Amino acid sequence: MPHLAFDIGFCAQLSKLQGTVKQGVFDAWEKFERLTLDQLFKDQGLKLEALKQAKDPQIRTIRIAQGTRGVVLAPDRGDTFVLLRVMPHDKAIDWAIKQKASINAVTRAVEIRDIEMLDELTPAYERIAPAPDQRLFSKVSDGDLTALGIDETTLRQARVLTSKEQLTVFAPYFPQDQREVLEYLAEGFTVEEVWRDLVSLNLPTASADPVDTTDYATAIGHTRTRIALITASDELRDILDKPFTAWRVFLHPSQHKVAYRASYSGPAQVTGGPGTGKTVVALHRVRHLLTFLRDGERILLTTYTNALVAALRSGLAALVEDEELRDRVDITTVDALASRVVSTSRRPLRGGEEETRWEQAALATGFTGTAQFLAQEYKHVVLAQNLRSPEEYEVADRRGRGNRLPAADRPLVWSTVQEFSDRLAADGLRTYLGTCAEAADLLEAKGPLYRHIVVDEAQDLHPAQWRLLRAAVPPRPDDLFIAGDPHQRIYDSKVSLKALGIKVAGRSTKMRKNYRSTHEILSWSTALLVGRPIAQLEDDDRNETLLGYRSALHGSGPAVHAAASEKAELVALVAQIRTWTEAGVSPGEIGVSARFNKNCAKAIERLTAAGIPAAQLRSDASEDAPTVRVGTMHSFKGLEFRCVAVIGAHDAALPYPGAVTPADVDRLQHEADLMAERCLLFVACTRARDGLYVSWSGGPSPFLVEAGAA
Repeated sequence: MPHLAFDIGFCAQLSKLQGTVKQGVFDAWEKFERLTLDQLFKDQGLKLEALKQAKDPQIRTIRIAQGTRGVVLAPDRGDTFVLLRVMPHDKAIDWAIKQKASINAVTRAVEIRDIEMLDELTPAYERIAPAPDQRLFSKVSDGDLTALGIDETTLRQARVLTSKEQLTVFAPYFPQDQREVLEYLAEGFTVEEVWRDLVSLNLPTASADPVDTTDYATAIGHTRTRIALITASDELRDILDKPFTAWRVFLHPSQHKVAYRASYSGPAQVTGGPGTGKTVVALHRVRHLLTFLRDGERILLTTYTNALVAALRSGLAALVEDEELRDRVDITTVDALASRVVSTSRRPLRGGEEETRWEQAALATGFTGTAQFLAQEYKHVVLAQNLRSPEEYEVADRRGRGNRLPAADRPLVWSTVQEFSDRLAADGLRTYLGTCAEAADLLEAKGPLYRHIVVDEAQDLHPAQWRLLRAAVPPRPDDLFIAGDPHQRIYDSKVSLKALGIKVAGRSTKMRKNYRSTHEILSWSTALLVGRPIAQLEDDDRNETLLGYRSALHGSGPAVHAAASEKAELVALVAQIRTWTEAGVSPGEIGVSARFNKNCAKAIERLTAAGIPAAQLRSDASEDAPTVRVGTMHSFKGLEFRCVAVIGAHDAALPYPGAVTPADVDRLQHEADLMAERCLLFVACTRARDGLYVSWSGGPSPFLVEAGAA
């Protein structure tokens, strides 16, 4: 019986397809499941047509909807077809006739390449190429390239390349697996590293039999990273209706290996840049752990903000359909967990209340320094090191603090910290981090609450929060699973997991492939951080860089706009969102982000007045609501949208002076604060999948200027 499988390139289009087109895809799949091969080729509704002038006769098209065709791989042997793309009629034909299918002799997987474009590019670049020893891959032998899965055709094309820029030109047309091998080599990874981290993960079960390059039925089964065979109509409907579901099908082997490893001997960590699938891996890990949970045991899935909690709850619901099983997972912020453990009626401090409270404490003790110094000393030294007495504080290591504090001054600082804490308790108030420290003490005395804890966006958690999590789960195999990205640290929390009893050495994995943003958006956003080393969560003295991060998607680059005034900037925002919606983007797929709430309010007001539905981002907002979501850059953390507009990116907002410690107060903190502001802009920009628009009035942010974006 015939089957219609789905290529990851088609799944990348899902969010852009209209409902009638999705229904057409579903109807086509049903015909493949219902009809015989002979009936398929004769079906006048499907019109499985061969193409004149096609580079590969196995590439055909089918009718999806009025004016829309699907491009399919229709192998000469076997009964499994693959839907590669869905496009308007003429574009589908034009794309299809340029493609050529093959089977890789190393990975045994199906590959698709734009052979017409590659055949046009190669002679042109060959004519201008320098001597062979000056070319991009001159230090990698033909034998090594072949062993990594580079076939004879790609080898000839790769040998003409001189620079990474030229590779970028060729990349969209190469077979995907071979393209990734070349990109990693171009970034300086060794042949051995590329084999270990990339090629070996794509290999099927070892076989001594030679590869049959005509057996597409077997090869399709070996292409599990890019081709999914759907056998149930409910599963296909789920994927078409909720594109997130496609992640269940297309976990990359490197992701699957981490998420579904039978067991870790202790805490495990996965890191990676934005869009590399860390959150998806974390959700899959929860799904895996649920299958081994014993009676009475529970799992905590936790993160930093309420908006992220809502996204995790929605993601887990899409992944784990059994509601009774899902109910054994608590999904909450670390701060909410602390409040539940402490069970206190004391109100947490709001906004600028903390600074006022420090000023009052300093006045009471006679401390003449700034409230800012006290707040940071309390956060980064006292709470971070869990100091409980003046004696502990007097000998504490203040490494990382950029101002000298004479030993003679420490008793007064401690007295002021104690005054601050006593006054809060007397007035029924508390800090969030103080509550975490208190909750950790309670759990250390009473015992843990969970069998497993999975942490998402771990990079922003404070040591006090980590101590709480450590106390909430017993030290056992599979106790903590941690997902985070140091490049997206937007809150200043310096952490040594090892010092907190969380040792991930030997159980840490880095994800390098971006599945969310296009290559163009990722490259543009990465320029904001290039050359800026980011401290890792681990303790191995290495610098975490963006080296080797790659996007699986290609599209248009970001657009920037310099407005004459704030009013003009909002007018331009309305025009940009209209451009997106007129191109078929739903308002619910659009996000607008700004540094401040006041800019968000103005954006909502202007969009609403223009007849565009817009609302403040809420933690309980429906994922499918047809409304433009508007929120601060902080609130956008961990979320994603098809299109994102970042507004108000001017020089007085990024960096925001109020968020940056003056250098004369604390030089190291000043540098850390500037990096946090830079990361904030990076995070906002990398929320975009297909379209990114950045605007400002007045002078642009120096971060944009330094990156060559303004």
